[in-house]
Amino acid sequence: MEKLNRGEHVNSAYDSNLDEPPVYEEHRTVRPSVVSAFGHDTLDRLPNIDFYRNAGSVSGHRAVRPSLQELHDVFQKNGAISVPDTVEDDEEDVESAVPTDKGPVKFGWIRGVLIRCMLNIWGVMLFIRLSWIFGQAGWGLGIVVILLSCVVTTITGLSMSAICTNGVVRGGGAYYLISRSLGPEFGGSIGLIFAFANAVAVSMYVVGFSETVVELLKEHAAIMVDELNDIRIIGCITVVLLLAISIAGMEWEAKVEDNSGCWIISEFVSAQILLLIILLVAIVNVFVGTFIPATPEKKSQGIFNYNSKIFLENFTPDFREVFAIFFPAATGILAGANISGDLRDPQAAIPKGTLLAILITAITYLGVALAVSACVVRDATGNLTDIINSSIPCNGTSIVACELGYDFSSCADTKCPYGLLNNNQMMTFVSGFGPLIIAGTFSATLSSALASLVSAPKVFQALCKDNIYTILHFFAKGYGKNNEPIRGYVLTFFISVAFILVGNLNTIAPIISNFFLASYALINFSCFHASYAKSPGWRPAYKYYNMWLSLVGALLCCVVMFVINWWAALLTYAIEILLYIYVLVKKPDVNWGSSTQAVTFVSAVSNALPQILALTGSARARPALLDLAHSFSKNYGLCLTCEVFVGPRSEALEELNAGMEKNQLWLRKTKRKAFYAAVACDSFREGTESLLQASGLGRMKPNTLMVGFQRNWRTAGAESVQSYVGILHDAFDFEYGTVLLRMNEGLDVSHIVEAEEDMLKAAKEQQDNEMMPNGGKSKGIFRKSRKSSRQVLATRVSVCGPPPPQVAKMNERLSEASSQFRKKQPKGTIDVWWLFDDGGLALLLPYILTTRKKWKDCSLRIFIAGQPGRTEQDKLEMKSLLQKFRIKCTDINVIDDIHVQPSPNSLKKLEEMIEPFCLHEGSKDTAQAEAMRKEHPWKITDEELSSFEEKTNLQIRLNELLQENSKSANLIIVSMPIARKESVSDYLYMAWLDILTKDLPPTLLIRGNHKSVLTFYS
Repeated sequence: MEKLNRGEHVNSAYDSNLDEPPVYEEHRTVRPSVVSAFGHDTLDRLPNIDFYRNAGSVSGHRAVRPSLQELHDVFQKNGAISVPDTVEDDEEDVESAVPTDKGPVKFGWIRGVLIRCMLNIWGVMLFIRLSWIFGQAGWGLGIVVILLSCVVTTITGLSMSAICTNGVVRGGGAYYLISRSLGPEFGGSIGLIFAFANAVAVSMYVVGFSETVVELLKEHAAIMVDELNDIRIIGCITVVLLLAISIAGMEWEAKVEDNSGCWIISEFVSAQILLLIILLVAIVNVFVGTFIPATPEKKSQGIFNYNSKIFLENFTPDFREVFAIFFPAATGILAGANISGDLRDPQAAIPKGTLLAILITAITYLGVALAVSACVVRDATGNLTDIINSSIPCNGTSIVACELGYDFSSCADTKCPYGLLNNNQMMTFVSGFGPLIIAGTFSATLSSALASLVSAPKVFQALCKDNIYTILHFFAKGYGKNNEPIRGYVLTFFISVAFILVGNLNTIAPIISNFFLASYALINFSCFHASYAKSPGWRPAYKYYNMWLSLVGALLCCVVMFVINWWAALLTYAIEILLYIYVLVKKPDVNWGSSTQAVTFVSAVSNALPQILALTGSARARPALLDLAHSFSKNYGLCLTCEVFVGPRSEALEELNAGMEKNQLWLRKTKRKAFYAAVACDSFREGTESLLQASGLGRMKPNTLMVGFQRNWRTAGAESVQSYVGILHDAFDFEYGTVLLRMNEGLDVSHIVEAEEDMLKAAKEQQDNEMMPNGGKSKGIFRKSRKSSRQVLATRVSVCGPPPPQVAKMNERLSEASSQFRKKQPKGTIDVWWLFDDGGLALLLPYILTTRKKWKDCSLRIFIAGQPGRTEQDKLEMKSLLQKFRIKCTDINVIDDIHVQPSPNSLKKLEEMIEPFCLHEGSKDTAQAEAMRKEHPWKITDEELSSFEEKTNLQIRLNELLQENSKSANLIIVSMPIARKESVSDYLYMAWLDILTKDLPPTLLIRGNHKSVLTFYS
């Protein structure tokens, strides 16, 4: 059978189409780690993080593990132990190569996330709208506005943290998070909206900057046209300069050497810190100004020192629709996620930096707003002549100002230029030194505008690269060594200019709020959906989230959108739905798994859903095997319980058809989410081969074969053993993951089930007989049949009589063991001996068990093969790998003495085990030995024993170590050795499996298909 080319990498030295096996050179590089760990060289690789990086990885050294086909077929024609080197991307050995430190400088959580988020959140609203918002809403509702914004952003931050820590986050920010979680349908629609929102945000920050400049021009009577057109002119000039700075910066960086590039990154970070210092000084400056005694000029502008009467007067609202204008101040929480590809450790940095930034900025906003609310009245004329005599009674709208000696009653009829309600620059007037506030405003607006101008094209480029919308693929092209999206910059520039021409910050802000709320709603919903789907790929390292809280956050965002502007919310969702339908219809060629696919029971590669084909016989024959298979697949994937009827079809069909409905009914009755499948064939192996090839439908197709261990292999005969081992060969050929269960008591309870059924039938017939009139003597045509029935009854009762005590005791132990996995497991451990890198199936299946209620008291212990002298290093590497996979374990044990020779007693046990099946041709002459091989081709030759002595000793040694370390475990998982076709005889392979798992607690031998089922890319 030809191997299908599915795009996976195969070794260049190996060609399955050749008639003869490849000849491997004698001087190939020997991998020290493998030899040191196992005592001999093998093509099997040790688990390593570099096997799980994808082809586009830029975060580390990437390598390709040997395929299952290579491991299975490489010795097909000869028994040579030499095997080819594994081919990697950079022609180096994965285990000897040291990843280089060269590459772009990455940011930590403080500089990359915390500072960026604070710079974005402390944006345009802090200095030129916060005082106005509290003047409009009053500080009572103003606090509600800030707290509501914080609730939305905090819930979104928690959801985003969960998604970010569910694997390595790459470039694309929120788009990447949503698309890889909810799939291209949701991700594509929200990606466009999010990129558009960032582009519009540029205009908001630029208009805020322009407003401040226009205020300065007014002070100096230098207005060019009028205020609105001046804002437009200055805004357009500013955005052109920002675009030029962005592109010039990229061109400059492209021309310098690596060391200079690091210097540029350092300078960029230094600039960020400088901007942050300016902002912090400006904020402190506001608080300082509130304590400086107010001058008459300030008092005429409505600015007094702290006064409880002013504070109380500013409590009540004057105008409520201010949430939409304030909310863009909170949108900076995605600043860290937007540059996720540039972070050193996005999993740790994004949650820590984002949530801390929300806390710090929320406290700052509340502190500044309340301080200003306690010092400034809502309306003031700014005229020094409006001082009044204290003898005049105070009434009207400005009672507090009147009590403080100022008459601002005229503001009730005409709009006054000062006060919280009227002047957006009140922060400047309140502060101790006004130019510092202007400097803070400039730094906040320009830095945020530049950040949005950079992030919007990158998010858009990530969307276009995925080619979800083919018409937009034009914008996927990047330029320079950093693949910068120049075309995206130009598009962002035109969108920004269009909104700058609006010229009104209060008009632009609600538009941004609407789009960002839609993005946040989708982030929260994606977290909820992934949690609800319970996909095995959903393993966030960040645990401080709740799926129902995420759902509440999503609903809250939707409600707030409608409160702000119902028709804009409807329009936004209409656009999302249209984009969703477009992607649904077009079906872009993307290979992400998503929670949407998981919850609809459609398997996807990155979700690695286990689809089990269990050879149980009838559904009731091997309950332990079925229960364990059900634990792996319940709510995650497909489970088929399969039976093969051997014999002529005419004889087998009647039994097959009768058992089909009966077995499926039993599965439903016992609430096992599995399907029953049966075939009739001339041999057991042919039937299993048919099941392996034809079972399932589309993606709901089994990918893992689960079988029980053949305990009677030494007495079953050569044909039975060849059939059993042949099934394992077929599973490897069809690239199935393979799981083999062994329990000391055995698995097959079919004889007990049959005896129970016979007794029930006999009891029922006897009951029916006793209920018949005349003592069971009937007349007429039924009399003869009833008599034969009584004869049958007597026969069945005699057959179903009590078994001998020894047999009864064995049956009792077997029945108890068969129900072991149906019960809640006692507190203990699942010991995982992950010796060979098989794609991670040996780690994924025990992890799935720990998510089940019955196994929740069991913790994982990981055992790996290590090199003598570097135990701690091996342990740290495995710990790092498990952290990347988001899999928790209580202990990691490095076994550095696997290579030690097994004890003579253990060797003797194996010799006794295989003695009846050894050919012993070594002492014979050549002709006689050849004749013996032809007469008994299934026997183990002396040459074979010599060739595979090291591997045979490895299985014996592993059993000794298992006895020593895992004797008390609830379940043992061990990497399954592979039988190379036509190289390892069936009896030797069965001896390996037997001696490896002998006298142990329930043991699973697992071998994946060498395609990664675990990933640290979300």
